[in-house]
Amino acid sequence: MGLSYVRELSEYPTGSRRVRILAMAVLASLIGSYEGQIAPVVPLLLDDLGMSLVTYGSVSALALIFGAVAAMVGGRLTDQFGRVRVLIPLMLLTALACFGMTLVSSPGELLLARAVLSVLDGVVMAATAPLVRDFSPRMGRAQAFGFWTWGPVGANFLAATIAGLTLPLFDNSWRSQFLIMGAVSLVISLVIAFNIADLSPRLRAQIQQTEHRSLSAADVAQPLRMRDLFGHATMWAHVTGISFWLVLYLTLSLFGQTMLADSFGLSAASASAVMSGFWVLNLGTLIVVGRISDRLQLRKPITAAGTGLAVLMTAYLVVLIGQDSISIGQLLVTGALLGAGMGAAYGPWMANYSENTEDIDPRLQGSAWGVYSFLTRAMAVVVLFLLPRVVEAASWSVWLSIGLGCMVLFLPVMLLFRGPWRRPAAGVAASPAVEKAEG
Repeated sequence: MGLSYVRELSEYPTGSRRVRILAMAVLASLIGSYEGQIAPVVPLLLDDLGMSLVTYGSVSALALIFGAVAAMVGGRLTDQFGRVRVLIPLMLLTALACFGMTLVSSPGELLLARAVLSVLDGVVMAATAPLVRDFSPRMGRAQAFGFWTWGPVGANFLAATIAGLTLPLFDNSWRSQFLIMGAVSLVISLVIAFNIADLSPRLRAQIQQTEHRSLSAADVAQPLRMRDLFGHATMWAHVTGISFWLVLYLTLSLFGQTMLADSFGLSAASASAVMSGFWVLNLGTLIVVGRISDRLQLRKPITAAGTGLAVLMTAYLVVLIGQDSISIGQLLVTGALLGAGMGAAYGPWMANYSENTEDIDPRLQGSAWGVYSFLTRAMAVVVLFLLPRVVEAASWSVWLSIGLGCMVLFLPVMLLFRGPWRRPAAGVAASPAVEKAEG
């Protein structure tokens, strides 16, 4: 394959070759997310640095701000210079930054180290999503993005599992985890570098319906302009809607166990069991419902149905808070159905966002996903800042009601997304022109 890490393809790959490159993009998402994991060692880190939880929260929020800005800039860079050209060197630098974490000995040094990691990780993650788009035709895109989402979620399990197995071997030293993280990331980054490839600018400008059929292509001679993308109400609807949607998702991913323990008096183990049910169904439906969405070539109705189920389950959870004699089984079922609804909505939405971007200019995928990465980090900062204050001043029920209200707001905003609400008649091929007319 040659020694150069940048391999541009002049023909769209098919069969096992395309699947292998797509698998490398998903693996890059997993490793990029894993490199930013710190949750398993936070208690050890706080004790060693003599740092309060409030200080740690402030450090995390500031680091996320740097990462959010980097993600938006990184998305733009991948459109201009190519995905792999940006991804591989930054993955290697991120692995080295993990080793650098072992030198931290004060809160100020922690902020610097986490800010550097957040910046590098922001650009890496902004490169992986457009890579998934590049190598997943529309007939398989929702399922492909479902697998991509396994990266951020799977990184939580990977970090927790490795920490659980290895911390006792290293006398519970939190620094050991960053040495392991750096070593694993360095090796996997090299594997990815020798197995991944990039599409040529001409191929990135195409809209692929299947491996062998493209719908249309943008004029590669025209300049890439961000204002062309966000001169459309559809894109503003997407970024506004997903910002609302993410409030509940981030609440559960950042504070799920804490909310359950405080609201229902669960032990740490029981709260984790409930959240495990949430994540298992969430991951499962991402793939299963993504496949259904691809077969039907429907995005909006499936996203709306999944969001509707999440709204119902969240409302039920709000009602349960404060009641006596709530069984663990009741919470397990509620959490699992909530995870299923959010998973069912998320994969088709990602495919819809990607396809709506393609209809405007398929060359701007990196810019669009850079904006998305910016939003996820920016909303995480908002949740980290507001949630503890609202819960302290009011209750978990009030905050969960806010998340529910944001999820409800997502539904009417969906009306501005492009794409059909029902399956096209047999023999009618979907195309950007059709989607624009129906959207």
